[in-house]
Amino acid sequence: MRLTIISCSLHPFSRSAVMAQAAARFAKEQGIEPTLLDLREHPLPLCNGHDSGDRPEVQALRRIVESSDALLLALPIYNYDVNAAAKNLIELTGRAWREKVVGFLCAAGGRSSYMSVMSLANSLMLDFRCWVVPRFVYATGGDFGDDRTATMFIESPEILERIEELVRTTIRAARGLQNSS
Repeated sequence: MRLTIISCSLHPFSRSAVMAQAAARFAKEQGIEPTLLDLREHPLPLCNGHDSGDRPEVQALRRIVESSDALLLALPIYNYDVNAAAKNLIELTGRAWREKVVGFLCAAGGRSSYMSVMSLANSLMLDFRCWVVPRFVYATGGDFGDDRTATMFIESPEILERIEELVRTTIRAARGLQNSS
């Protein structure tokens, strides 16, 4: 079972990156050694619909996505939508997402954007036939202690429980699909 967790925020003190790290810890507790990618460490070109996908750094990420059974996207919500870096990654890697199990860990400024991930989920389902885990994690600044510092952590036990549940559900779904083929 190959699980990839992608931290999509480019913020130096990213809340969604902290969520990605927590998901990686929970995956290890389930006996899975996940691949943890942080887009801050993988600068990508903007998708131009022409040749940007041919670049070596894009090809490397495409191979990782392609070889994954399941992916968790840890992403920030900006202006009622997922961040541009997450959308750019998917545009660049395209068909590598085909028929993957995908779950979401969202970090937002406020509670009113909780449906923001739906347009991306719909795109993944319709364009690439992804299996989207219907329960995602949505956290706001109040769920983090020592917020926006190098020592930031998830303070909310409820959010930690939801991350653990998302990891378990994603693994179970991916294994179920593997066993049915």
